[in-house]
Amino acid sequence: MLHLKHVLPKISLVATAVAATILLSGCGDDAAPTGTVTLKTAFNQSENNPQYKALVSFSDKLEAATNGRYKLEIHPNELLGDQRASLELVQSGAIQMAVVANPLVENFNKNFSVLAMPYVYDNPEHQRKVFTSGVLDSLFASTKGTGFEVITAYTAGARSVYTKGAAVTTPADMQGKKIRVMQSDTMIKMLSCMGGTGVPMGQGEVYSAIQQGVLDGAENNEITYADLKQYEVAPYFSATRHVMVADLLVANESFLAKMDEGDRELFRKLAKESTQTQFELWDKALDGARQTAKDNGATFTEVDIKPFQERCKPLQSAMLTTPEQKALYEKIRELAE
Repeated sequence: MLHLKHVLPKISLVATAVAATILLSGCGDDAAPTGTVTLKTAFNQSENNPQYKALVSFSDKLEAATNGRYKLEIHPNELLGDQRASLELVQSGAIQMAVVANPLVENFNKNFSVLAMPYVYDNPEHQRKVFTSGVLDSLFASTKGTGFEVITAYTAGARSVYTKGAAVTTPADMQGKKIRVMQSDTMIKMLSCMGGTGVPMGQGEVYSAIQQGVLDGAENNEITYADLKQYEVAPYFSATRHVMVADLLVANESFLAKMDEGDRELFRKLAKESTQTQFELWDKALDGARQTAKDNGATFTEVDIKPFQERCKPLQSAMLTTPEQKALYEKIRELAE
């Protein structure tokens, strides 16, 4: 159900300042002198991120398919502000597109929360199938009237548990273990249903907390695990894959409405194809991260997630509060292998 009361009618000071900068610099015009429409796109991470690379691929294919009529101008590293500010810029039409975290869009339609439920996906392939099958099309279109539309979803990876001492393979192995989680009530409840104890903590404290015995481990994706060298203090990585995060590519509603119908169809088609590209790029980045961790002594263990799923069913039920959420959950589960 769409909650129009959550529409952001006023642009934040950050977004206003960025929009003014764009307009004063001349970047606010839709059409460049060559006739190419430049789609200003906000991105909060670096050029090395698989999502950024997928956007570059999308831009190249869109420019070729439309004979140069459209291309993306991607601004990484929060150059246009953080994700909330970027979404507001898209709503206002100051920029055309942005990649934003799923929870931001939950403010407009609570049904988006289903995409981030614990154990809603069996594995990354299941998530890829959900994101590319079309089952989410009506959900994505539900933000029409708020100034933006969700075009497609990108993966931000699966979060798994990693520990010191020994690998986790069953809920019993989690007994008594203190695992760092994001500062979220849902994440704390999820670790409890998995059999352990979730300890909310800032990421910068995790390494030393595990090292000093305050924590028994943490949970995150393999890329973060390797980048932060947490394999040095928690060398047992267990693929519990309890949460698979979604990031959403959003586009300004007025921009979409003004596109030629044929170009708009190409735009939507190529955007959806970029999701498949992004999953492939993420997989390659995962391979490198795993190898780095293994080279430094980490052990990776595959886990039967069914016992964890069973234990988390009460939490899943508590999170499904509307008929629409329950129906969406069932559609996602139907795509599981």
